[in-house]
Amino acid sequence: MNPSIPLTIPRPDHPISRSQLSSNALRVLYRLHDNGFIAYLVGGCVRDLLLGREPKDFDVVTNATPAQIKRLFRNCRLVGRRFRLAHLHFADEILEVATFRSAEPAEPEPDEPLPADGAVAPAAGRGYRSMPQHLKDEEGMVLRDNVFGTPAEDAQRRDFTINALCYNIADFAIIDHVGGMTDLQRGVIRAIGEPAVRFTEDPVRMIRAVRFAAMLGFTIEETNWQTLRQLSDTVTRAAPARLYEEVLKLFLLGAAEKTYQLLRQSGLFAALFPRFNAWLATETDGFPHTRVSQGLDWVDRQLQEGTRVTPQLLIALMFGEYLEELTKRFRSTGSPPQQALDMAIAEFLGELASTVQIPHKVGIMVRDILAHQHRFRKTPGRQPLSFVARAGFADAFAYLRFASEISGENRELICWWEKYIQETPPAPAAAKCVPSSTKPSRRRRRRKKKSSPPGAVL
Repeated sequence: MNPSIPLTIPRPDHPISRSQLSSNALRVLYRLHDNGFIAYLVGGCVRDLLLGREPKDFDVVTNATPAQIKRLFRNCRLVGRRFRLAHLHFADEILEVATFRSAEPAEPEPDEPLPADGAVAPAAGRGYRSMPQHLKDEEGMVLRDNVFGTPAEDAQRRDFTINALCYNIADFAIIDHVGGMTDLQRGVIRAIGEPAVRFTEDPVRMIRAVRFAAMLGFTIEETNWQTLRQLSDTVTRAAPARLYEEVLKLFLLGAAEKTYQLLRQSGLFAALFPRFNAWLATETDGFPHTRVSQGLDWVDRQLQEGTRVTPQLLIALMFGEYLEELTKRFRSTGSPPQQALDMAIAEFLGELASTVQIPHKVGIMVRDILAHQHRFRKTPGRQPLSFVARAGFADAFAYLRFASEISGENRELICWWEKYIQETPPAPAAAKCVPSSTKPSRRRRRRKKKSSPPGAVL
């Protein structure tokens, strides 16, 4: 498809209505448009609306620079160094507004000084076209992407064709520069341009390809799939903290089990979780390790029923059997139960630190979920009400219910705790007033002594 001649689909020929859009998104689009700027909805929200799905968020793209956006909106915060964005803060949502980018860096004129790092150049038409820098490392991964461009250039530098569709607030038409409508109708995930180049520029795009395929029920185009498999081990070039956030997105969108299978087939799972993946290929007591698949299927069912699954519960369900075996190994060397579990969690977090960096506080909550399983066996035990009131009780109880479902054990135990929770009223909130006997007494302010005048007799 020729990007200079985009496909324009007028309002009567597509299903997107303004009534489906966030009121805040409409307000932003109209304010940009009324001030003479181009204003589009772009990306996943347009894709989802065309598929009849409810968008999670609404992203706006415009030819206004971040500095101009900030002047238009008092609720604007500029964020990001690698990719400069405007976040517009509303009471119930945050909207992301980006400036059209170009895939190629624009060189400044010889007499044109580059703005300082992080600064924003004036708008196009005033002698500037580029923002501070467009940087790649030696292997082609994009380190910074702050170069102004046109709507067509912006579409060309996005990740997949189905995510480059735009909704124009000026005439309510859909604009397609890269053949996204065709791929959307065929159910195909296809990178824009050469897949090897696009996956090298940002290795996380390989994870996103798998996520969209699983979430939408689409197929990754064959050349893209083979390229992804060849480059799967390079995914760890992305920052470990970013990969942790991407893993949460992968498994908390309602298609976790299918995502897991695609990750393993592509080689991405082995790159992200090398030791765990090797463990999955073995057996314990003659049985294969299938609990991770069962756990992710359970997560999908909870999400479909509208039940929230926390990051720590997801990690406990995925890696619980592995952590239990690590704990047994440390116990066999003479470590007491709690210390053995602590050592298992520490080893697990350490082995993932260079690929998927799970925050330490999340690791502590995973430890508590596993540690609480022993406490459930004591009915009622000491201070059961205090146990139920703990912050991690709900996740620990959900883990117990999952384990019971797949093993058929502990059903009477679960019934006992459910009955106890139902019949036991919550503890009354403690009074916040300070007893009169403990109120601090008011201190008298000492009066300063007047200094004697010179020559006075003391």
